[in-house]
Order: sequence, then C-alpha cells, then structure tokens
Amino acid sequence: MYIHQRPEWPNFTWQPERLEVLLGTVRHQQGRVLGQMQALGLALQEEAVLQTLTLDVLKSSEIEGELLPADQVRSSLARRLGLAVAGLVPAERRVEGVVEMLLDATQGFGQPLTAERMFGWQAALFPAGRSGVQRIRVGAWRTGSKGPMQVVSGVVGREKVHFEAPAADSVAAEMRRFLEWFAKATNLDAVLKAAVAHLWFVTIHPFEDGNGRLARAITDLQLARADGTAQRFYSLSAQLRHERPAYYAQLEAAQKGGLDVTAWLEWFLGCLGRALTATETTLALVLHKARFWELHGPRQFNARQQKLLNLLLDGFEGKLTSSKWATIAKCSQDTAGRDIQALLAQQVLVKEVAGGRSTAYRLAP
Repeated sequence: MYIHQRPEWPNFTWQPERLEVLLGTVRHQQGRVLGQMQALGLALQEEAVLQTLTLDVLKSSEIEGELLPADQVRSSLARRLGLAVAGLVPAERRVEGVVEMLLDATQGFGQPLTAERMFGWQAALFPAGRSGVQRIRVGAWRTGSKGPMQVVSGVVGREKVHFEAPAADSVAAEMRRFLEWFAKATNLDAVLKAAVAHLWFVTIHPFEDGNGRLARAITDLQLARADGTAQRFYSLSAQLRHERPAYYAQLEAAQKGGLDVTAWLEWFLGCLGRALTATETTLALVLHKARFWELHGPRQFNARQQKLLNLLLDGFEGKLTSSKWATIAKCSQDTAGRDIQALLAQQVLVKEVAGGRSTAYRLAP
C-alpha cells in the first residue's frame, strides 16, 4: 500500500524531537551563508548567484538524465538577470525553458503558486510538446490514456519502478488540496514546509513528464521564502544529483511507509545541510575568480584569452591544450599558440609537468 492509498492521506505527521537539532543546524548554516554573501560586494554576489543558478539548472536536469550545455545555461541566466558577462552564447529553446521555470520560481518566490503557474512551467520544459520522440500532454494535468503513472529511474530497458502515483482522475482534486495547503499560512517552519511539499508533489506526480524538475522548482521557491531573498547562494538540486541513489531510495521508502514522514524529513534536512556546506566551495571559487580579475585587469587580455581564462577559473574539465584552445576560441592553431605564449610570458599560465606534443596548460598559482 502506497501512502496516497491510506485512509489518513495526506495528513502527514512527524516527530519534532527528532528534527529539532537538525533543523536548528540547517537554519544556522543558512544564516551564516547569507551573512557571508551579503558581506561581499555586488559584483561578487551576482557571480555567486549566477554560479549557483547555473549549477541548479544543470543538476536538476541531470537527475532526469538530461545533459544541458553549461555555457548555454549560464548565458541564458546572465541575459535574463541583466548581468554583464563576457562570452555569452545563444541558448536552445529547451535550455531557455528550464531557465524560465527556475527564475520564475526563485525570483518570484513571493507570488502565489497556482495551477496555471505550474502549467506554464511544465510547458516551458517541453516547448515542442514532446519528451524525446514521444508526444506528451503539456500545460495540463495528466490523463489516464497512457496507463498508470509509475515513477521510475534508470536507463530504458532497465528501469526501476519506485512507486505508482494516484489515478489520473483524482489528480485535479489532489492538486487543489496541495495548493490550498501550500498557500495557507501555518506555524510550520518554512524549511520543513519545503521538505513536505517536495514529497507531497512527487507523490501526486500530476504531469505526464517533468514532475521531478517541477518538484525541485517548488522546493527552491519555498527555500527562497525560507531565506527571505530571491538570491540563491546554494543549490539543493546539485546535492540531490550527487546523492541521486539515496534520493530515490528515500522517496521510495517514504511512499511505502506510513504518514509519519520523520525519516524523509531527517534525510532532507541532512541533504540540505550538505548542500550548504558545499556552498563554501562555490564561494571560494567566486572569490578566487574575483581576486584574479582584480589582479589582472581584463583589458590586458584579448577576447579569446578572456573566454578561456574564465573557463579555467570556472573549473575547466580535462587538460587545456593548444588544439582545445583553438577549438573553443574558434581560431587557428597558430593564433591559439600566440595567445598561450603571451599568457606564459605574463606568468598567467604555466605548462603542466608532462610536456610533449600534447602540452597542457593551467593557471599559475
């Protein structure tokens, strides 16, 4: 029996004494992170928000097995936030849709969560009305035309069924009840409300596709309310992606348990705490990048060099060779060589220890 089949559904309960310390720790971490960020200048705050939102979009999609181009996500976010960022590139419609949804959720956290708003989010995720090659119903609750809604993970042919959602003919009523609860002012802590909302929405699974990403958008909206700011300095989705097997296991266990969701809330708070801890790494990256550009004014570099240096500062994956430089900067091998030699002379880049035909380069300490 799944939780939505129990007579007491959806009257969730939990044991406050088991959550008190965890919740207090997470609230303290939130305050500390927000305090650290507010102490930074506006430019650094903007860069931290851009890094966090980019990570949020990428990792939330990765959880569903969709890999988005990082440069397109970053560019789309920067344009919509009105940030002056070098090296912007055009973004595909599917990227723009995910970005639209996240920004509407986080920047508009004070606006009511309605069915129409969620219809817009889901339609933005699937602008062509298709999920892969399959046509899906967008901008509306799911119907029963495709059989029971099963929540699965894994590759095609080896899917694992975690649970089955309520019947399609009950979705409209289930979502009315959920939205009424979400809109209601209660004494429930805002972070705990985010955790309950996430589990409740995932349980209903009201759309034909995109439910996971919408659940995380709703969670981000509620966490923005908990923080009291639209500026996002930590990414829960990135941590959920890192802990994806445990994430699915916890959701599955919650579906097959009772209406006491203490175990789910404990895990959610722990995961959020780990996301806040990971923010320290993001902050260190932002500060390192800021110090670099304070030390090296951008005017001393050409546009190609600025683009590649920003990639290195953002954590370039793999080895940077002259051939990769030429490909990324869209220039000839000779031009790439001159760019690199100039940066070596300025002691901005250094050669990796291993030389040879595929000499690699990294930022100087």
